[in-house]
Amino acid sequence: MKRFIPNLLMAAVSFASMEAMAATDLVLINGKIFTADRAQPKAQALAVQDGKVLQVGSDAQIKALITPDTKVVDLGGKTLMPGLIDTHSHAIFGGLEMVAANMEDEVVELDELEKRLRGWRDDGKARHGDVLTIAGMSSVYWAKAEALGKKFSSGEWADVPVVFTGSDHHTAWANDFMLKRAGIDAALIKSLPAAEADTIGKRADGSPNGFLVDAGWDRVSSKIPVPSSADMLKAAQSAVRYNNSFGITAWMDPAANAAPGEPLFALKPTEKTVGVLPAYKALAESGGMTVHVAALLVANSKSVPADLDTLDKVRQQFQGIPNLTLPGVKIFADGVIEFPAQSAAMIDPYNNSHKQGELLIDPKHFGELISAIDQRGWLVHIHAIGDRAVRESLNGIEQARKDRQSGVTHSITHLQIVNPKEFARFKPLNVIASMQLLWASADDYTTDMIKPYVSALAFRYQYPAHSLLKQGATIAGASDWPVSSPNPWNAMAQAITRVGPMGVLNIKEAVDRETMFYAYTANAARTIGLEKQIGSLTPGKQADFIVLDRDVFTVDNKALSDTQVLQTWFAGREVYAPTL
Repeated sequence: MKRFIPNLLMAAVSFASMEAMAATDLVLINGKIFTADRAQPKAQALAVQDGKVLQVGSDAQIKALITPDTKVVDLGGKTLMPGLIDTHSHAIFGGLEMVAANMEDEVVELDELEKRLRGWRDDGKARHGDVLTIAGMSSVYWAKAEALGKKFSSGEWADVPVVFTGSDHHTAWANDFMLKRAGIDAALIKSLPAAEADTIGKRADGSPNGFLVDAGWDRVSSKIPVPSSADMLKAAQSAVRYNNSFGITAWMDPAANAAPGEPLFALKPTEKTVGVLPAYKALAESGGMTVHVAALLVANSKSVPADLDTLDKVRQQFQGIPNLTLPGVKIFADGVIEFPAQSAAMIDPYNNSHKQGELLIDPKHFGELISAIDQRGWLVHIHAIGDRAVRESLNGIEQARKDRQSGVTHSITHLQIVNPKEFARFKPLNVIASMQLLWASADDYTTDMIKPYVSALAFRYQYPAHSLLKQGATIAGASDWPVSSPNPWNAMAQAITRVGPMGVLNIKEAVDRETMFYAYTANAARTIGLEKQIGSLTPGKQADFIVLDRDVFTVDNKALSDTQVLQTWFAGREVYAPTL
């Protein structure tokens, strides 16, 4: 053994010498740097080596690391931040919608809608096999279900399957031809349990009027032809490019085992239910995965612990793919709150129907499921819109915390209506509030379609970001793209102002700018289970960062909303610039 000691020592000395001589790959100096590391939140300069942050500090400190082989970038006083993270983005669905017929929430007269449908039919944007679809429909249209039927179930459309999908992705309208293809008629509705029957709009005679929500929408969406693998890859590429342009370098995909045309709200996963995961794999194999994707698998809301074995078989199929992780499970606790859907689970009944919406989970056994997920070391991300759904989601997580202190961070997303009794529960339960604060606006959704139908208390606490923050909750940024824009700068400004076309949505729930910067960086990294790898410019973490065209700490709110990204860097490599 002794004869090997000199060789080992020589190897150790040689390695140490090589490490000391290793060149700093990249240095950025003369900047205004926000690190999102609370131990050192501000700096002037940044050094990168082997795709990771080597050091942050003053210009003098970082210049000392420059070698002849180092690339040096003078920021000229520009602002640099960590890459931003979206904690709820259906990115590949968004990529598909970028090239499809899309109303983008615009409301027009039905004659104009028909004109656009003809145009998109002729140029192919509305075509999915023989089905014509338009995405991004405002919920305003659903109160016009009968008028839609008169227009799009007769004449030239009588023998053509037509589907209009809501921008919320929970609601839709289908013409009579498409309803027949999906097997939806008065007899079916009459045969369904009451809660499921309520997901299909009805006329006075019991026949369907075309309006669909959640499980009802699943019946129709499953009859729309699915995109090809090539189209899915193109959608993934488009999604990455688009998100990189906003400075987004990571997101959590909350329904990665669901794909267009597959049931989502009544999903009963099998090991073959792989959704968009093959598209992410193909993207990684093509070298285009310049984002981190934390892909969640949707579990059926009524799942039992044994069902998690099936999800784990899916997870095992997609291990070892660069920049793709599968950290846990997403569950729907309810639907959406806007009239006429009203499928969000509420504590107080809706004023018009006197119903409480639909709680999709079983509160008697939900804690057992959450505890089983937590025991595996998986995170859970729960869709909860109504205040009852939020309460029961917290109750489920509370059961897991009583069973063990795993340290796994769970999250609840959307949180449109939260009862004040729940505000103080988030922090001790280590539950992050993943919020789409772009929606915190006084507009036709939050006012016309909600205010007349819910209690005054519920309406007062729409998107209660400040109340949650005040009680110690951690806020994380999210978009729910393509439900709404993935632009985080718009969302940050909206969270601060809460101004919309119909006034201000409870200014007391506004939050400050620094809160939102952390919401899209360090807090978001915790939410998606990657806080040790990304989320701040801390030495040893991956060098994901962005360079901006303005000082986002000092500009006014309008200018903050209009922020442009000049460069996006991923693992120390520039992956986006407006000219690239």
